[in-house]
Amino acid sequence: MDHEKKSTEHHFKQKEWKDIKSENSWVIFKVMSEFVEGFEKLNRIGPCVSIFGSARTNPDNPYYRQATNIASKLVQKGYGVITGGGPGIMEAGNKGANINGGTSVGLNIDLPFEQHSNIYIDPNKLIDFDYFFVRKVMFVKYSQGFIVMPGGMGTLDELFEALTLIQTEKIEKFPIVLVGTTYWTGLVDWIKQVMLEKEQNISPEDMDLFTIVDTPEEAVDIVDEFYKTYRLRPNF
Repeated sequence: MDHEKKSTEHHFKQKEWKDIKSENSWVIFKVMSEFVEGFEKLNRIGPCVSIFGSARTNPDNPYYRQATNIASKLVQKGYGVITGGGPGIMEAGNKGANINGGTSVGLNIDLPFEQHSNIYIDPNKLIDFDYFFVRKVMFVKYSQGFIVMPGGMGTLDELFEALTLIQTEKIEKFPIVLVGTTYWTGLVDWIKQVMLEKEQNISPEDMDLFTIVDTPEEAVDIVDEFYKTYRLRPNF
């Protein structure tokens, strides 16, 4: 009896593992399809700047208005705008681009809460993703700069992804602008005082990979000045 039980358990585990392997094979094809769709659509959008920030920011928040203003100024300079496609700061960025006749791209992610695509994305420039890592590749490859508004975990994820890739020279350097001195100073002080000075986990030049500003004009000027020196092109 015990032998039969052990035999059945062993058979079940083997079958379960095969099922997992089969499912993983199909996941590969889903991932490939997301990359293909992303590359095909984004290859045609031209130079764009990504605007990141919280999905929870309301339209009456000053940061929402700032993000809309930044996007408006970017499209007036000839850049399109890429956001995560959802509400909050993402909506503000797409809105600023859309109402000024600029390219408005949304890289939406399917989440159980918070996320739904906003109405200001160009209909042919909305891409829905299941996988965060595929979406992050699209942001980095096709953005000529990152404007980082106050946000949460997802915003920090995108910020440090870009900083790491530039720091390790996996991609070309591009401007990274943090908007909101009050919001970002505590984090930047910790990076400088603990990561750099106390633990020496980064180099002094890593502090030059980003800039903190407070106005839309400053944010857009940093991007524009950068590309008076460097050529606009995909990052890898």
